[in-house]
Amino acid sequence: MVCAALEGVLRQDLPVPVLSVVVTIGLAPLLLWRRTHPFAVVATTFGVIALVDIGLVVADAPALDMTTLVYVLLLAYSLLRWGSGREAGAGVPIILVPATIALFVSWTGFAEAIGGFAVLFAAFALGWAVRSQHGAGERRLEQVKSEERVLLARELHDTVAHHVSAIAIQAQAGRALAATVPSAPLEALEVIEVEASRTLAEMRSMVRVLRNEAPVDYAPQPGVADLERLAGASPAGPRVEVTVSGELATLPTAIDAAVFRIAQEAVTNALRHARNASLVDVHVVGDRSSVGLVVRDDGDPGPADPAPEPGFGLTGMTERALLLGGTCQAGPSPGGGWVVSATLPRQVLA
Repeated sequence: MVCAALEGVLRQDLPVPVLSVVVTIGLAPLLLWRRTHPFAVVATTFGVIALVDIGLVVADAPALDMTTLVYVLLLAYSLLRWGSGREAGAGVPIILVPATIALFVSWTGFAEAIGGFAVLFAAFALGWAVRSQHGAGERRLEQVKSEERVLLARELHDTVAHHVSAIAIQAQAGRALAATVPSAPLEALEVIEVEASRTLAEMRSMVRVLRNEAPVDYAPQPGVADLERLAGASPAGPRVEVTVSGELATLPTAIDAAVFRIAQEAVTNALRHARNASLVDVHVVGDRSSVGLVVRDDGDPGPADPAPEPGFGLTGMTERALLLGGTCQAGPSPGGGWVVSATLPRQVLA
């Protein structure tokens, strides 16, 4: 607004200076709504400019020639960046109409005409490119979340299949021994009751997981007992130390596998991205209600950023923890380096 006022005062060759300044300043506040209502802002701004230019042409006066009106290029960018496809299809002609009117009314040659339209279409192209890149990033994040749900569903499938097999075996054994060992059916029923309860809990968890028709991998899933695989010295990176303590026996399979997967992803990220780190410490502790995991490296502090953009690995870890009723957070450590902390319940939420 200040620039428009200064241009109106200082430019000696400005046609209809008062009207030009009023229109330029009056339309500028609409920029505040360019993200939330891009089409409405474009229609209003360029509609007003077109009406004013047509009125000036009818009155045999020069068209608007305010250099400060260059801010309307932001609206061309915003239309393609935040508008829907239908809004973009309707908004582009609305922008081109006043641009064409201004071109012919203030004709200065083909060179400037081509240059002007090139700048306008560059704003369109930039908005479309940023929108496409942002959309691709969102689709990739959703793909990572979906892959994590599928992997968790496969692990739950293996657990349920194990429990059901145990139920079938106990039922067959109880029936076979019923004639010779009278207590065998009761013992079998007790085992079946325990296995059925576990199976029901796992099945309830599976309802919360997004599945697809991909083939199921029946290979055993790694868990807390396999964390020692991550320990050791890397040829080109820091040493990894693993510490396990507390009550970690009889963890549900989904929780057991999640602890390993989150630790594995955190260690991989540390080995790949930690700057000048010499140690990656993995600490797992369990109690009666939950399992805690902390992965910390001693690398150099990164640039100050209170809210870093989450990567795909962190998205997968967070998604897995949330699906199981837990939490997972990552960020700079106060003493330097990076820390990933997760807390998972011992019982999978129904």
